This record gives sequence, structure tokens and C-alpha cells, in this order.
Amino acid sequence: MLKDYLSVGQIVGTHGVRGEMRVQPWSDSPAFLKQFKTLYYDPRGERSVKVVSARVHGNVVLVTLEGVDTMEKAQAMRNTVLYMRRADARLPEGFYFVDELCGCSVFDADTGAPYGVITAVTPTGANDVWHVEKDGREYLFPAVAAFLGEVDVAAGRVTVRPIKGIFDEAENAD
Repeated sequence: MLKDYLSVGQIVGTHGVRGEMRVQPWSDSPAFLKQFKTLYYDPRGERSVKVVSARVHGNVVLVTLEGVDTMEKAQAMRNTVLYMRRADARLPEGFYFVDELCGCSVFDADTGAPYGVITAVTPTGANDVWHVEKDGREYLFPAVAAFLGEVDVAAGRVTVRPIKGIFDEAENAD
């Protein structure tokens, strides 16, 4: 499901005394966050803020936002989630946003059988793991290219070729 505004990270602390903030990016690479000239304080895009500067510093991005020019103002922003406008993002072909993946229905690529709905994504380092829920049960699916069919977030539909047993009902151990 395509969304107009997506969360890109959270302010986790300050850096220095001039209002620079440490932002934990919610993307594959901290550098992704550097491309935005404007960010938003809400998921509807009603409260925008100009990005004065952004630079990668280890696994965080050091960001200065317009109007935040002291350590005290920056500290008051701690835990704030930042959003970006989807139209402002440059995303390589075949990539998609986790926010848009959640809510997609999952089907078997060969039979069309429904497996459930993606409710969360957990990065593991080697690959992401999709949390797929159906009838109150949660299944963990490794999002590895060999098991993926088509990912169409605009249509809210994903097809997969799962390993045998991954979506099977658990055996009763009586």
C-alpha cells in the first residue's frame, strides 16, 4: 500500500551544542536520509521542517533542522519520529519501503493460496524476516530472493515460494 508520507528515523540524542541531533535512520543505509531537503514531524505531512544539514556519522545521521539551534532545543526533540514525503525519495528499482510492505497480503506464487498479511519486518543482518499473520497465528518468513516471487506494494500483494513446512500448521504434540 503506497503511502504519501513514511517514517525515516527517530531522533535519539544531541550532538554538540548548536542543535545538531543524532537520528537513527530506519533504512538500509544511513546515507539514504541525506537526500531530503524537507522532513516532517507527522505522518500526514502537515508539519514540515527544512533540513539545514545532514551527514552520516557511523550508524546514525547527524541532522540540523531549521529552528533547532541550541542543545536545549535539540534535547527537547529527542524521541521524535521524522517522516519523509514518498515523492521526494529516490529508490532503486526492486526496492520498497518497510512501511509499505506491512499490510500487504502474501500468496503462494504457484498456487495462489493465501498465507496471510505482513504485520512487521525484522532485520537480521543476513536478510529481513517478515512476520506474516493469518487467523491469529504468526509465521516467520525469511525474505530471501530465492523464496520471493513478485512484490507489488502498490497493489498490496506479495507472492512467495516458501520452504516446505514454513506455513504449515504446527503438529499437536500430545
